[in-house]
Parts: sequence; structure tokens; C-alpha cells
Amino acid sequence: MTVEGTAAAARKPRRSSKRTSAAKTPQRSEPQLVQLLTPEGERVEHPDYSIDLSAEDLRGLYRDMVLTRRFDAEATALQRQGELGLWASLLGQEAAQIGSGRALRDDDYVFPTYREHGVAWCRGVDPTNLLGMFRGVNHGGWDPNSNNFHLYTIVIGSQTLHATGYAMGVAKDGADSAVVAYFGDGASSQGDVAEAFTFSAVYNAPVVFFCQNNQWAISEPTERQTRVPLYQRAQGYGFPGVRVDGNDVLACLAVTRSALERARRGEGPTLVEAFTYRMGAHTTSDDPTKYRADEERAAWEAKDPILRLRTYLEKQELADAAFFTALDEESEKLGKRVREAVRAMPDPDPMALFDHGYADGNSLVDEERAQFAAYQASFADSAEEGN
Repeated sequence: MTVEGTAAAARKPRRSSKRTSAAKTPQRSEPQLVQLLTPEGERVEHPDYSIDLSAEDLRGLYRDMVLTRRFDAEATALQRQGELGLWASLLGQEAAQIGSGRALRDDDYVFPTYREHGVAWCRGVDPTNLLGMFRGVNHGGWDPNSNNFHLYTIVIGSQTLHATGYAMGVAKDGADSAVVAYFGDGASSQGDVAEAFTFSAVYNAPVVFFCQNNQWAISEPTERQTRVPLYQRAQGYGFPGVRVDGNDVLACLAVTRSALERARRGEGPTLVEAFTYRMGAHTTSDDPTKYRADEERAAWEAKDPILRLRTYLEKQELADAAFFTALDEESEKLGKRVREAVRAMPDPDPMALFDHGYADGNSLVDEERAQFAAYQASFADSAEEGN
């Protein structure tokens, strides 16, 4: 499956969206954003953000995005086949995640939501480890401290407080590392995020708040969440905010790197709003055709983050046909490995859910364990009687 085929596979025929709420919402004039690579694959300069990357670096960013998209497509397919209970796709947000993820140093710490598959890739987390939670066999398949990448957070916005507290500790320890908290435009409406902004500003915490504004908080457009562009909210808390083209991997890398360096210099937090688009459903339990217009999606498809970088690589002769062919083959091998690994995941012991509630045990838990054991045994008894 090629990159183009993966994106196309996510599209389904849809009826005209006269019913969509987005069509009824007045369109605002949006502010300028930081952009270094146009949707047409043209390199441009920005007065405040510059970046100098080698051909190898550029090919590496392209590879990261392609493999991340391929993994994401495989996970979506696995959910549709009944192998996963749920999946939150990142389709369309690859540049925001790979660009920001590659700006990190090894000693930086990341607090993700549940959609940061590309950032996990950059942190060296095996893609198969991301799927255990969605298959229901574990609560997170990796050690957060091994890659400085925290477990996925389902509670909306809470990780921003975790990141702020961790960053305050980093500052007290005298380290020069930084912390990044990822969240979406919908999470920006949560009280936890407001509290995180307050504490980080007051304590000058070395944290970067990276908001992936993918335009839709499930079925609610951004216009129903805020009266001002999201990045401008930072002004009210006393720290800078910047909006970056979230489909431009070069700009995301440059802006995030600058924000991280600012944090390491002891200058406090920064809010980065990556202006991007969720091409698929919020999760596999969602149907975006009920609230989004086909025309809206088509407009964003023209801004595809992978295609624009490929166009640039080809125009500048920085990658040849052999590179793209080899990458297609690598992506297929990744899809196969993920598919086989998920199907081979062992079911957890049902009794294990009682093991770690209390360090020294608890009489009520012991009673519940015994009741559940008897319940489980009843199925075996019934099977024997049937035979």
C-alpha cells in the first residue's frame, strides 16, 4: 500500500453535507502562521524561524511520516477486523507529530494524549507496544522512563498538569532538559489546561504546550470552542504563543526546537498551536460524515503533509525513485509485522486485575477475587456438563 493509497483508503463516498454544522458557522479571517514549505512543495523563508537540514535529514523526516501513516492505517484496519477495540487515527497530522518529535533531545520528556503515534515513533517506542491498550491486554505496553515518553492519557487535558508538575521538578533539579505536553483543540477547553497554563507561567516551568488544532473536537468545530485563535490564549497567562502550519514538517520542527531552547534557557513555557486537520474520524467509533462537509476535507487533502515534502524532494532531486520504492517496501513490512504482533498478543490472566490495587492486600479485594474466581470457574463447569 503506497502513501497515496493509504490516504485514499481512508476516504469513503459521502452524501452532500448540507446538514453539517460547519457550513452554518461563519468563517473567520485566520491569522498568519509560520510556514517553511508550502502545500505546493516550495521552500520559503520566515524571519523568525529558520532551519538548515541536509538531504539525509529531509529524507529521514519523509520516511518517518510515511511509516507512521502506514502503521496508523494498519491499526485502523485491525480495529475494523475486530482485532482492536478502538483506534484513534492520526491521519493528516503526521507533520505536526514528526516535526515536533524530531525537535526533542533524548533527555526531554513527553506527555502525550492517545493519538501521538508519530511522537512515539520518534521516541523509539515500538509501534506494536502502542496497540496493547487498544486490544485490551495491558494498560500501556512500554516503560515511560525508558524513552522519556509517558503512557497514553485518555482523560482529556490532564496530561498538561502532569507535564507542568514534571517540568517544575526539572527546574528545581537544575537540569536543562525540557518537557512537552501534547493535547488537542478540544482539550484546550478543559480546566486542567487552564490550571497548567497558570502554574507553568507563575513557576516559569520549562514546558512546551503543543496543541494539535485538527479543527474538530469530535463533532464540535473550533469556532464553537474559542473566540480567538488558540495560540493567543497564552498572552493572558503571560507567555508567548505561536501558530505554525501543522502540515509543514519543517516549520513544526523549527518552531518546536525554538520553543524547547527557550524553555532550556529558563525563559518559561510556550504554547505552540499546530494548525492541521484530522482527515479521518475522531476514533473508529465516530462517523465524521455526520458533521463535516466533503468540501472541507477536499481542501485539506490538497495540503497533505507527506505529498508536499515528496514534491520538494523530487523537485530538488534530493531523493530518487529507488528511495521511494525501498520505502514502500519497508512500509509494507512494517504493516505485516504490526499485524502479526497484534494477533499474537496473549490474553491477560483475568485474575491479574486484583493483584496491584493494594500493596499489602485488602480483605474486600480478597472477597471480590474469590467471587470472581468462582464466576470464572462456572463457565468451565458449564462446558464440562455440556460435554
